[in-house]
Amino acid sequence: MKFNWNNTLFRWGIPILIGIHLMISCNQRPPRESYPSAAVSHVLWDSLLQVHVTDEGWVDYQGFIRDSNRLNAYLTSLELAHPQSSWSRSEQMAYWINAYNAFTVQLIVQHYPVSSIKDIKRGIPFINTVWDIHFIHIQSQTYDLNDIEHRILRRQFKDARIHAAINCASYSCPQLRREAYVANRLDEQLTDAMRKFLYDPRRNRMETGKAEVSSIFKWFGGDFKRDAGSLRKFLNRYLEEPILKNVDITFLDYDWSLNDASIYPEQ
Repeated sequence: MKFNWNNTLFRWGIPILIGIHLMISCNQRPPRESYPSAAVSHVLWDSLLQVHVTDEGWVDYQGFIRDSNRLNAYLTSLELAHPQSSWSRSEQMAYWINAYNAFTVQLIVQHYPVSSIKDIKRGIPFINTVWDIHFIHIQSQTYDLNDIEHRILRRQFKDARIHAAINCASYSCPQLRREAYVANRLDEQLTDAMRKFLYDPRRNRMETGKAEVSSIFKWFGGDFKRDAGSLRKFLNRYLEEPILKNVDITFLDYDWSLNDASIYPEQ
């Protein structure tokens, strides 16, 4: 009996190709145009921050736990609306800053009490740090905190002030702002956040003839140099008394203890 390759290919090859096509189609992400077109409102996040962040910038995680329904409602609003090109640059940037901060709070709330965010790994093998856990689901895409900070905020927006806006739930981090970042005030808010960070004696120490700054300025030195030509020039943009050329800039150790309001009462 003569084997007919043409008939065999038709009988088996075509169904296999159709099956492969269907598998690929099912796994394709929907086009960005199918996402909701309106930018997300951050009013709910704003109200949560005003209630659960102190004047000193400490976070009442127990309060967030009690208010978890509202926190989850805000996170759901983020998950349902991925930023798209029709949004303004400020709308996209505000979205990602708020998302980073809100999902960080959620992570702490889910594992509370913890001594440090660095203690959270969920027992997942091959996970290097808490920032590598893929737990953020926005539309059809999944992110970790590193994705938001490095691949989106730093790479796409190229504004070093974001380092004073995102909060890593730690003592030495810039304070979690008591209001949401919003598009129509974003530039003002970012400048204010950087200035407050530099004048915060817990994180930076600026004195005559002395400049001890956060390790953030060492870790991301390239971002500050890109924006101003040098770290010194960047810092001087936000200081009333500039750091003179003959003053060495040194870096403080970073404290990863949880920025928990129950540990650090108002002073």
